[in-house]
Formats: sequence, structure tokens, C-alpha cells
Amino acid sequence: MRATKKIIKSLIPKPVLRHIIRPVLRHIELSKQAKALRNFYFGRQLSKLKPILRESGETHNFTYDLTDENLRYLAEVVAVATNKPPIEIEGFILEAINDRELRAHFDSRMSTYEGQRSPANVKSPFGRRLGWYAVARAIKPRLIVETGVERGHGALLLCAAQLRNGEEGAPGRYLGTDINPSAGYLLSGKYQTVGEILYGDSIVSLREIAEPIDLFINDSDHSADYEADEYRAIASKLSADAIILGDNAHVTDKLARFSRETSRSFLMFKEHPKDHWYPGAGIGISFLRRVTSTTQVKL
Repeated sequence: MRATKKIIKSLIPKPVLRHIIRPVLRHIELSKQAKALRNFYFGRQLSKLKPILRESGETHNFTYDLTDENLRYLAEVVAVATNKPPIEIEGFILEAINDRELRAHFDSRMSTYEGQRSPANVKSPFGRRLGWYAVARAIKPRLIVETGVERGHGALLLCAAQLRNGEEGAPGRYLGTDINPSAGYLLSGKYQTVGEILYGDSIVSLREIAEPIDLFINDSDHSADYEADEYRAIASKLSADAIILGDNAHVTDKLARFSRETSRSFLMFKEHPKDHWYPGAGIGISFLRRVTSTTQVKL
């Protein structure tokens, strides 16, 4: 076989071998490798797309659990941004996941929702928003503002955090903004006692807020320019230790740029959904780094 290959190779002019035959063979080999890599890295996820889509009916705002490892990373990132121990942040995340009253309210409201419903077999339908909850519990904000409410996953979870904060002697409010007058279906019952939604253009609503904002979440129009406009609109309204969360940070760098321009620190958390085809979104976190004094010891 080898002898045959050598004979064939010797009969082919070197220029043809170098510039035509070898490139074609290389292309074929790389195509095979591309298929193998696609199947290895994305095959399992893509194979879940149709079954999950048929079961859930979700075509946007997907609901899913996060992997245990991803939840641990989420706790670590939030701990850095809030200057709290990771174990405390983990406690807040588990608090939301295990809140039976919160889940019962969610399931009850979704059972009568006329729009896209979330599957019932998801342990915690809030995904990365568990990080929002942990931040709200950690910093005890007097005012949370979220732009873009849709069904109200974030609104419900953040109001649950504010109710818990109030029980601990740190009452606070939630304000959501949305251009859709039907947004916020999940925000009802006792959760609505600490939150409300302002309907209309988010930029206009933000400009009308007079009190300091302690926690701001951008989750409205996901165009990069509109996102940047929202940050500019709230820049002068942020309290001294305010934290900004960007729900579009896995797509644009606007929050990172805003953070650098305003001398703030920036971190990025990337979701890893559990048993789902969606690759996950992220949380951009903008915060003021807390400088702690250190004592120098002379030897």
C-alpha cells in the first residue's frame, strides 16, 4: 500500500501536489474535524432543542435551572461585588430557591397566564435572576429600579427580596418600567405591596425618578444604544454605594464602558443552564470597589 502511494505520488507533478492535491485533502480533513468538534461541543445541547421546545412552548425568556457549579460561581461573583462572605450569598440564593410561598405564587399565576408559560418541572424558574435576588438581600436597597418587566420574573423575585428585607428591619421598594401596559402579570398579591410598575418609555420614566437608586437593573430594549442611554439617565440618581446589573452584558459591553467612565468596577457572570439547549445569558455587575485599610508591619 505504501509502495503504491509512493508510486502515485511520484507521478504527480510537485506543483499540482503542493497547490491542488494537498489543499483539497487538508480541506476534507478539517471538514471532518469540524463535524466532530460540533458534535462534541454542541451536539448534546442541540439535540435537546426540539424536545424542550415542544414540551415548554418557550420561544423567548427561557426558564431553566442553573448547574450546581454555576450557582457556586454566581455566589462567588456576587460576594465580591457586595463585599459579603460567599456563604452568606449562597444562603440568599438557596432562600429564593426553597421559598415555597414564592414558588406557589409563581405557579398559580402562570397557570392562568394567557401568554407563554413556563414549564412546571423547573425547580427554580428564575435562572440568573437568583443573582439579582442575592444582591438585593445583601445590600438591602431602599429603592430597586428595573427596566423591562415582561411577565415579571424579576419583579416578583425582587419584591420577594424586599419583603424579606422589611422583615429584618430594612424596608425597601421596587419600581419596574415597561412600555407594554400588560407587563408585570406575576407581580400581584403581597408582592405588589412593595412594588409597582411605571408604564411608558423607560428613559422618560427614569428621568422622573427623584429619589436615590440603590439597585438598578437594565433589562428593557436590548439595543446597545438604548442600554447606554439608560445608564446615562440614572448616572446622577445613583446612591453612594449603588449597584448596577446589566442583563445584556453577554451581548454588549455598554455597562463595562459605563463603569470605566464613572470609575466603577465591573464583573461579568455567565449562566450555564442545566439540561437545556439555551447557552445562557449573563449578568454584568457594576459597583464601587470598597477600599479597606491595611496595617503595614515593619520587619
